[in-house]
Amino acid sequence: MTTGALRTVKIADVTARCVPPNSSLRQAIACMDRTQGELVLVVDHDFRLVDAITDSQVRRAVVVGMSLDDPIKVLRDHGVSPSSPKPMTASVDTDPSVLLQWMREQDVQEIPLLDETQRVIGLVTRDDLVPNEALPLECIVMVGGYGSRLRSVAGDLPKALLPLGKRPLLEWLLDQLRQAGVQRVYLATHYKTELFVQHFGDGQNFGVEIRYLTEDQPLGTAGALSLLTTSDRPTLVVNGDLLTRLNFRAMLRFHHEHTANLTVAVCQHAVGVPYGIVTMNGLRVTGLVEKPTVQHFINAGIYLLDPQACRCIPSGVRYDMTQLINQLVREGRHVMSFPIWEYWVDIGDVENYQRAVHDVAEVFHEPA
Repeated sequence: MTTGALRTVKIADVTARCVPPNSSLRQAIACMDRTQGELVLVVDHDFRLVDAITDSQVRRAVVVGMSLDDPIKVLRDHGVSPSSPKPMTASVDTDPSVLLQWMREQDVQEIPLLDETQRVIGLVTRDDLVPNEALPLECIVMVGGYGSRLRSVAGDLPKALLPLGKRPLLEWLLDQLRQAGVQRVYLATHYKTELFVQHFGDGQNFGVEIRYLTEDQPLGTAGALSLLTTSDRPTLVVNGDLLTRLNFRAMLRFHHEHTANLTVAVCQHAVGVPYGIVTMNGLRVTGLVEKPTVQHFINAGIYLLDPQACRCIPSGVRYDMTQLINQLVREGRHVMSFPIWEYWVDIGDVENYQRAVHDVAEVFHEPA
């Protein structure tokens, strides 16, 4: 239990987390994305706390189809937020050990600090109290692919080793995982395993412990999990050709909140239909929409599996995550979607690779 002095959080620091009551869901998302936090504080003109909007609440709103231009108060009106009228708060002089105990008991990452008039004075996070706290999960990154569609820019390099600025793609992903509290990463390799070992070694120079799961034959997007030692913790699975700022701690909390067997990260993707779409009832035309844009949720290549789901994966044969998800759904297991609003790009072709090269400096605030 932490007993040292709590780092002072100044009003200037917490202002970026605050929005007025008439703000939209879109503004709340922008606030979370900008600050990399899991809580948006709704305050009145005197800086008194009116409400607190959590990461999970906003993601649920996205999945159920609420408009991002709706005001944030609709979260409670539509039952997306809990019925409790007040968020968890603490007095500004609360002992740090008590704050940490509350966070662990309630599984929250952040608590607003108020003065005697209920004005927001600051915001304390678990990172303030326990810096570099480990994320309680196993993590495996799939880097066994050949990258055939990127041969013109990659040559013989595996996709995960493509250069982005001054670092290979996988190094950016490992850095995101390390910052989230992941301490050990398994790399599932097949194509040119020796290049990964030469660059990353045991991970000591990259802030994480790295172990290798070498596939003698390609085992698909889920099969390599059968090579892991059985664990009683959730397992995070990430495709190694992704560049993202996804909040992995928020995803784990979402997974636990929904008691999911498997949680799959999803992104909204718009598809423009270049023709007029005719709706019909039998042979009778009932309407026509000219060149509509259709919104879909797509698989983002990031998953959280509980131990029970991991045990469903057969050993030593090719098995894809699509097969596992469909199997769990057929069996009536609890499969949840976790919508991503953070930056995400799948570097599967030359166009997306060029986009990622361009985005590195702007999105990650590091020189390309």
